[in-house]
Amino acid sequence: MLATEGVRGHNYKLMAEDFEMQQQLRPSKHRAVFHAILSFYPGEKPTDEKMIAIAKEYLQKTGMVNTQYSITKHIDKEHLHLHVIANFVNKMGEVIKDNWLGLKAKKISQALTLKHDLKQALRKDLKLTQMEALSEYEATKYKIYQAVNETLPRCKNFQELQQRLQRMLIDMQLKYSSQQKQLQGISFKMGDHSFKGSAIDRDLSVKKIEPKLEMNLQQHLKEEMKMQQQLREREQRSERHTNRLRIS
Repeated sequence: MLATEGVRGHNYKLMAEDFEMQQQLRPSKHRAVFHAILSFYPGEKPTDEKMIAIAKEYLQKTGMVNTQYSITKHIDKEHLHLHVIANFVNKMGEVIKDNWLGLKAKKISQALTLKHDLKQALRKDLKLTQMEALSEYEATKYKIYQAVNETLPRCKNFQELQQRLQRMLIDMQLKYSSQQKQLQGISFKMGDHSFKGSAIDRDLSVKKIEPKLEMNLQQHLKEEMKMQQQLREREQRSERHTNRLRIS
């Protein structure tokens, strides 16, 4: 246990009781526990003081302030990581809003990684790992955001993106102008929840997605041209070799 606020950190049972006691200030808030895991790149060994500073800044930036929390260091895996637990019911009995929390946490994690000079890696991650800490509505937003960002680099056009997302049970719809000529908007639906792309994140708007698809397409065409050129060169070398054999 690295740090606590408002709970008895020397005993996990007592700590759980403390969290439950404060949650009773707002009994209607059923999912009152915020749980995040802050994972460091294998081999990274920040000091306890630095990890505490990072975790506290993470809590502050995600809006988990004036409430109970605990910060626990775990070394049971190949990489060092922290468990950060906080109460969505603050000390005044007010509910801390979780609107956009999943998306905010991801961006905050990326910013903290850079600020504290930590090693960056794909899916690294001072990241929120428990979707149950979010409402179903907010968790769905975050799942769509993750799915699009993971799928987009492999797509060359909107049709490919739509087909790949459908396999992940996400419906994507494009909105055109009345003349069906100009693409104006994009929306996503997963389960019972629908969102405009820009309402999930600005990166999911048409203006942001379209250039990325075009860049993917150009890269694909460039690689195809390179492969065709290499194939022609091989054929030419093979033809020259055959001709030399005929002459000899």
